[in-house]
Amino acid sequence: MANRGILLVMAAALCWGLSGGIAGVLIAKGWDSVVISFYRGAIGLLFVLVWLALKPRCSGFASLWLWFWSVIAGLGVAGNFYFYFFSIAESSVAVAATLMYCAPIFVYLVSFMLRWEYATPMKWLAIVLVMIGIVLLTRVYAVDAGGVTPLGVITGLLSGASLALFIFGFKYAVLHGSAPAILTIAFSTLIVILGSIMNAEQAGRVLSSLDWPLLAVLGVLGGGVSFIFYIIGLRQTAPAVASIVAMVEPVTASLFGVIILGEVLVGTQMLGMAVILLTVTALGVNSNQA
Repeated sequence: MANRGILLVMAAALCWGLSGGIAGVLIAKGWDSVVISFYRGAIGLLFVLVWLALKPRCSGFASLWLWFWSVIAGLGVAGNFYFYFFSIAESSVAVAATLMYCAPIFVYLVSFMLRWEYATPMKWLAIVLVMIGIVLLTRVYAVDAGGVTPLGVITGLLSGASLALFIFGFKYAVLHGSAPAILTIAFSTLIVILGSIMNAEQAGRVLSSLDWPLLAVLGVLGGGVSFIFYIIGLRQTAPAVASIVAMVEPVTASLFGVIILGEVLVGTQMLGMAVILLTVTALGVNSNQA
């Protein structure tokens, strides 16, 4: 059972990593980040609705708290999708994926402010190390940052902050209803938000475009099966192990960017990436074992 859970979490992380790379291809072809995010969420909703139909019991739809926290989770996932893809357009897949992986740091900072967690010296050290890693990865100190714009850095970090918001929303929503119900409301919220701001003309050209298979694959991997795999797998996996396995996502996205998209990372950027990934993973493992 534990091995099955690890494989499901790994499969979810792999799907998310590949979705970042596929988004990079679509962005290079001229597709807008909002449109890509919208279709990723819309296709994801179709999968979640099937999951809900198969598991209709204890949905919790009658609970106002379920709706409240699920909408919060929806705001988080909408921001995560959009800011992540925007960051890819302004930097690279490797940089954007690694910055998004900083989400646990935002969770800790909010927890410190709300006094949900104690700020220990080790946790502050981890936060400082991640900040150093971000500086090395984004090369903000260099005149030529290697194609990484300030907006790319900001949106990459915002994608991580949005992921943290999704984590908070889902954590409290699950106390009032089922995972399929939460994701149904969350993805519906995403569709309303992104649908109201996306380029309707470009969105309408998707089905007649030769790129629609890529968008479909992105939606299936990044918005559909990945969330289902992850939630089911997490129930059967020790949190510490899941924290380590989650490294598959940024590593996969980075390899996709380097191998398929021809992105280049200099030595300091690779060092910064290693500092961030190892620190955040160690922080997650130690927190889950505490």
